[in-house]
Amino acid sequence: MASGLKPAERYPSPLLDKLGVKPGARLAVIRVADTEFRTRLAERTTAVSSRLRPDCDVIFYGARNLRDLDRLATLRQNIRSAGAIWVVRVKGDAAVIKETDIITAAKRQGLVDIKVVSFSETHSALKLVIPVAMR
Repeated sequence: MASGLKPAERYPSPLLDKLGVKPGARLAVIRVADTEFRTRLAERTTAVSSRLRPDCDVIFYGARNLRDLDRLATLRQNIRSAGAIWVVRVKGDAAVIKETDIITAAKRQGLVDIKVVSFSETHSALKLVIPVAMR
């Protein structure tokens, strides 16, 4: 997911706003191999981990194949009740995982999809949350 653009050009603050990254948020970035994205996150909050940890406000999870979606149950256990999981996947014709695959897997884990964003030129992200009635 690397590009020749500087982080400020590639990830302007509005993207971080769309992703719900608030100053001081507790984040985990799992399997998203994009150092420029991590740099932008670090400008917003110092609580960014490469490992899963409890009570995350937001988890960014890079899913490369359908089996990766089996991890949603574990991810769900590590977000706060009002937290979110962003599943980052390849978009377009090269996509191995379709948006509907993520939605189906999310429903099995008691999660709902509420938003999709263009994460980068090559990737999109789908936001999953615990339904309000289950918090």
